[in-house]
Amino acid sequence: MIQRLGIASVYVLDQERAKAFYTEKLGFEVRTDVTMGNFRWIEVGPKGQPDLSITLMAIEAGMKWSKETADTVRELVKKGTFGFGAFHTDDCRKTYAELKARGVVFEGEPQDRPYGVESVFQDDSGNWFALVQPR
Repeated sequence: MIQRLGIASVYVLDQERAKAFYTEKLGFEVRTDVTMGNFRWIEVGPKGQPDLSITLMAIEAGMKWSKETADTVRELVKKGTFGFGAFHTDDCRKTYAELKARGVVFEGEPQDRPYGVESVFQDDSGNWFALVQPR
C-alpha cells in the first residue's frame, strides 16, 4: 500500500545554484549530495520535516532524454512553464516577508483565498510554487 509521497523531483537549470537557492533562501537542509558517474543526486528538504524531500534534477541528455528533448525541457523550465506544488506554512504573511528578505521573488503579496492565504514564487530556475497557509 502506498502511504505518502516522500520525494518529489524538480528540474533545475543548474544544480549548484539550485542547491544554494533552496538552502540559503528557502532555509532547506541538504539531505543527500552524491555523484554517481555523470549523475549528481541532490536531495533537500524543509528542516524538521523529514517526510518531504525534493531532488534537484539536472536537465541533461543521457539515460532518459535525447539532447533535443533535454534542450526543449530546459527552455520550458526557463519560461516558467512548470508548477511543482505548494509548501504549507502556519503564517503565510510572515514567511513571505522572511523569504522575500532573503531574495525570493514572489508574484505578489499574500492573498486571501477560499482555501487559505497564498503567495506564489519562482525558484531560481523558473519553477513555480505556492506558499499556502491552509484554513
